[in-house]
Amino acid sequence: MRRTGVVRFARRGVRLRCRGTNGNQQGSDMEVTGQTTLTISSRNYSSWSMRGWLLAKLSGLAFETISVPIDAASRAELLLLSPSILVPCLRHDGSTVWDTLAIAEYLNEIRPQARLLPDDRRARAHCRSICGEMHSGFSALRSALPMNLRAHFPGFRIWSRAQHDIERIVTIWRECLAAYGGPWLFGEQIGIADAMYAPVVTRFLTYDVKLEPDIAEYCMRMLAHPFVAEWIDAAKAEHEDIDELDMEF
Repeated sequence: MRRTGVVRFARRGVRLRCRGTNGNQQGSDMEVTGQTTLTISSRNYSSWSMRGWLLAKLSGLAFETISVPIDAASRAELLLLSPSILVPCLRHDGSTVWDTLAIAEYLNEIRPQARLLPDDRRARAHCRSICGEMHSGFSALRSALPMNLRAHFPGFRIWSRAQHDIERIVTIWRECLAAYGGPWLFGEQIGIADAMYAPVVTRFLTYDVKLEPDIAEYCMRMLAHPFVAEWIDAAKAEHEDIDELDMEF
């Protein structure tokens, strides 16, 4: 039987309790001639922007980040009222790539030395499968626990459908950590899968999700990664708010 306890996140000064047993947005104002750019939206609210940015950083590709303000289109997307995905959008060497999975595959092609995907064929297939599941699934989690890095809701009541998504994600993580030995989902190298699930880790912290110690340990490892910490610090410095995502509901 696993031991119960309380895992503290000293960096943010809050606790994570443990429980035992995307369309392309064109525009000349967003392009920098001769440079590689990644266009993102809100760091505080946009989980897809976080994924794309983490993937670009993990690839080692030099790029300039272009942040677009929360306009009507991005607001609709962040509130899950629009099916279009405007960000992130990567422009590199004459190519324009949007949709986070497309960006991930593109970066894996141009930066193979970063080993964003596992070396083993079967592991790569497994990785692509769980990334695809994150990309197209977990709608209850997205709507009930929207990303909000500046907020914290202790004792947040989680709807049953969202809890089902949480349990599925925990199962994915536990199976990967067991199969590939950790400390990351596919072994010693942080990669695409970890970037795809990083915003979920922040949601678990924001909404005080109860986790067992082994999963809480993975979450702490993710939040301690320098790139994730950099993103969160930048999100805290933002001033744009979406009232609907800042209320406790």
